[in-house]
Amino acid sequence: MRILVYLLLLPVSLFAQKVSRTFSAAEIKRFEQQAQQVTIIRDNWGIPHIYGKTDANAVFGLLYAQCEDDFKRVEMNYIEKLGRMAELKGEGELYNDLQIRMLIDTTEAIADYNKADPWLKKLMNAYADGINYYLYKHPEVKPAMLTRFKAWYPLLWTDGSIGAISTADATISELKNFYSGDKVSYVDEPKDPEMQTGSNGFAIAPSKTASGNAILYINPHVTFYFRPEVQVVSEEGLNAYGAVTWGQFFVYQGFNPYCGWMHTSSAVDVADLYAEKISKKEGKFFYEYDGQLKPVSEKKISIKYLKDGELQTREFTTYATHHGPIMAKRNDMWMSLKSYNRSVVSLIQSWKRTKAKGLEDYKKVMDLKANTSNNTVFADNKGNIAYWHGNYVPNRDKSLNWSKPVDGSTSATEWKGLHTVEETVHSYNPTNGWLQNCNSTPFTVAGDKSPNKADYPPYMAPDGENFRGVNAARVLSQGKDFTIDKVIEAGYDTYLSAFEVLVPALVKSFEEHVAPKDTLHGQVIDAIKLLDKWDYRTSENSVETSIAIEWAQKLGSEIQKIYIDEGEADQVTRTKKFAETATHEQLLKPFAQALKDLKARYGTWHTPWGDINRFQRLTGELQGKYDDKQASFPIGYASALWGMLPSYNSRAYANTKKRYGISGNSFICAVEFGSKIKAKSLLAGGQSSNPDSPHFKDQAEMYTKGQFKDVLFYKDDVLKNAEKSYHPGE
Repeated sequence: MRILVYLLLLPVSLFAQKVSRTFSAAEIKRFEQQAQQVTIIRDNWGIPHIYGKTDANAVFGLLYAQCEDDFKRVEMNYIEKLGRMAELKGEGELYNDLQIRMLIDTTEAIADYNKADPWLKKLMNAYADGINYYLYKHPEVKPAMLTRFKAWYPLLWTDGSIGAISTADATISELKNFYSGDKVSYVDEPKDPEMQTGSNGFAIAPSKTASGNAILYINPHVTFYFRPEVQVVSEEGLNAYGAVTWGQFFVYQGFNPYCGWMHTSSAVDVADLYAEKISKKEGKFFYEYDGQLKPVSEKKISIKYLKDGELQTREFTTYATHHGPIMAKRNDMWMSLKSYNRSVVSLIQSWKRTKAKGLEDYKKVMDLKANTSNNTVFADNKGNIAYWHGNYVPNRDKSLNWSKPVDGSTSATEWKGLHTVEETVHSYNPTNGWLQNCNSTPFTVAGDKSPNKADYPPYMAPDGENFRGVNAARVLSQGKDFTIDKVIEAGYDTYLSAFEVLVPALVKSFEEHVAPKDTLHGQVIDAIKLLDKWDYRTSENSVETSIAIEWAQKLGSEIQKIYIDEGEADQVTRTKKFAETATHEQLLKPFAQALKDLKARYGTWHTPWGDINRFQRLTGELQGKYDDKQASFPIGYASALWGMLPSYNSRAYANTKKRYGISGNSFICAVEFGSKIKAKSLLAGGQSSNPDSPHFKDQAEMYTKGQFKDVLFYKDDVLKNAEKSYHPGE
């Protein structure tokens, strides 16, 4: 205790010297030399524009700037990918860490780094140096765990999405059941059905725009503050603007002077479970394969976890066949997972697409076939628009249902390499003049000019239609002479297309089954009349939205399932069937309860949606805190589940009556590719995670109203609107 007090009383300069000893003099000299090759200009929104002499310089500056804005999120993303969350959060994260360790091998990542091409190794070195220089220059920042970042860390991800771990349908519960040795059945934590992740992407061809230039709409739906807005420029040809996932060194969704790319989450089958026939002889496990017994491989994995304030260690003996690690046991069969959850090629592809100079260049990048989690919507300055459904697609026996486990005992079920990009579902320059994907089927991506479902095996596009896709196709097919502002207006369409199916069924059921003398009639008649006249558009002042969403949340789970397996009906089809076949009790009892619940919480069911649905940013913590007594903004948007294009997922908390948004629209951007780039963008809240920063919530009210700011893409414009210009470390 005396030592701790002494350290706290040391002058800041001495404490900084103490911290600096974690880096050698040679490292510090290298950091400082790189910093002088980088200029960071913060514009009047706090957006960092990073200029470096080389690509590596730009990466160094980008990571330094990210740490300035939110080091906690940078660090946490890597703690997760290292499989070390249990060291911070305790035993509850043990099996999440085990899954990560089984699927992402750090020794393989280190080996890939050591043999990487020199150009790539320079970028990875610059990544680590940028973060480590930030830690050296900011001794007041106390990392939760990672006091030194390693150059091979970027190889822990397959692409730009931190959560893109492919496990087929094997769950953490099954993993826990298999490796814990317990005999009890584990149940996954129930998820809020309204919390829909995913994204929207639109590409508009010159034939549909007022200027004759292609326009791209970038609209990821993720947790708020998940990606910051950046620009990275070098004298080696790099000039990318857009959203970067915290801790990554490439622009994940964005554009350069020639083209732009928007990723939506893909349901393409990229991982499969194999049912293995296991036997045991002389204490060793074997699996059957083509009539022979092969030994099951074993691997020891030690995981630390926090318990009662101290770190404990749990050692697991994990198993694998040549297909991959054993992830579950079903019907006495062990389930092995064949997947592609970490790859140096994925990192190369993610970087190279940021320097593509148009459609033909981008196709060459797609030919690397290493993007496992994304669909891509694309536009360029030559007027091309394009769409690819997935990218990494294993070639399989088309007679089997690959959404279910397949027989692991025969070579007949092995993958046969990867499909070429041209074999996968795609669309280039459709004559209808637009493309859209909203995590929905690719077979409506271009209206009646879409790819034909019959031409592709089911595992290439198991995605069904959802109400967002229905809404997007409607607004794009009806629009013409699109400008950036008109594209934003289309992307902010307020129509809740699910309710054009559900509400008529409710009204019909009421009229046919509730007599005026019934008690229920008096309880619901006024609300029914409101919904019967509703145009299905949401707004801050809409009482109908409050009623409809409170009611719809209580309906059957079949209308809430977005992602489907082969042969299953999609969300739109299931909802229509539900509306046609639901009994009056299934429709009216939840409706009456919804009105009661609204009255209990807000004093009356006649409460405008904006009084309930709020946007609030109080702290920069990873887990947001919300308080009905603190200032917040009303917001008229709703969950993408109901067909909302500007997705806004909100919920009430144990200490709140109002609902507060936590995910949905995050970074949004519309860009036009003419002789010069024109673009507008918007962030949820603001660029900085520091509540004391003027850029913590300077975009908050704009966000609630869908009011975009001009993107400053050219350096002259950046300088005219510069708030601060500096070298990293200054």
